[in-house]
Amino acid sequence: MRKRAPQLGEPEENGAGQDRQFITSLHRGLEVLRAFRPDDRAGLSNSDLADRTGLPNSTVSRLTFTLLKTGYLTYDRETGRYRMGVPVLSLGYACLSAMPISETAQSYMQELADSCGEGILVALGGRDNRTMTYLACARTRSVIQLQLGVGSRISLARSAMGRAWLAACPAEERKLILQDLRRHSPKDTWPMIAKGIEEAAQQIAERGFYANIGEWQPNIHAVAVPLRRRDPSAPLLALNLGGPSAYLPKDRLIGEFGPKLVELAQALRQTSADRD
Repeated sequence: MRKRAPQLGEPEENGAGQDRQFITSLHRGLEVLRAFRPDDRAGLSNSDLADRTGLPNSTVSRLTFTLLKTGYLTYDRETGRYRMGVPVLSLGYACLSAMPISETAQSYMQELADSCGEGILVALGGRDNRTMTYLACARTRSVIQLQLGVGSRISLARSAMGRAWLAACPAEERKLILQDLRRHSPKDTWPMIAKGIEEAAQQIAERGFYANIGEWQPNIHAVAVPLRRRDPSAPLLALNLGGPSAYLPKDRLIGEFGPKLVELAQALRQTSADRD
């Protein structure tokens, strides 16, 4: 039986840290890059990176020095902060080019967003450790809207998109991820989070989509569906449609927008199969 490859970001308890082929220093360097977020315009200091990664300051200093020398980070001497360098951008584009579905999905997503009215965001995303990262986005114009775009990361455990992804991932992988999520969640909140994840799986099994009513953020409603493609080597993705509750009342979210998102997923799956 072929051994499962370690997933980036998995805790060492899952076995990756004990695998002789697992390069811990590489993993830590990638964790430093992963710590940066789209809204970190001022950059991050070594202390910031240590806080976000949980790595010792001395380790972070060596990693940022190496990443600086190789161009993956830049350094502002006046602020003592690091920013991502251009080579990181090339990696991102290489990733997107390897997933042409993100480009194909754009027009379909924009068409759906436009048909739903004001304040709507439709997004396609994939799992990144304990978050979901947006790979493509389409939105309608509105004074009030979700300030998210390509590269934004949202909660795997709490968001509609994350829970839809969890509902569709293989059972063995899901079990390991849930164990990791539980370890990194406050004990008093985990029972409610776990219940929401289970409800998402039930809703998707029964009607094809999951409705998240204010559980990710107050006054934000969303529906989501997993996007399984026919190519077994293609990564599992998920689609969501969300926005302020004023624009997405619960009855329309479930009665109208959820089924439309299911249709979008079916269309993208068929388009992907035709291309393959």
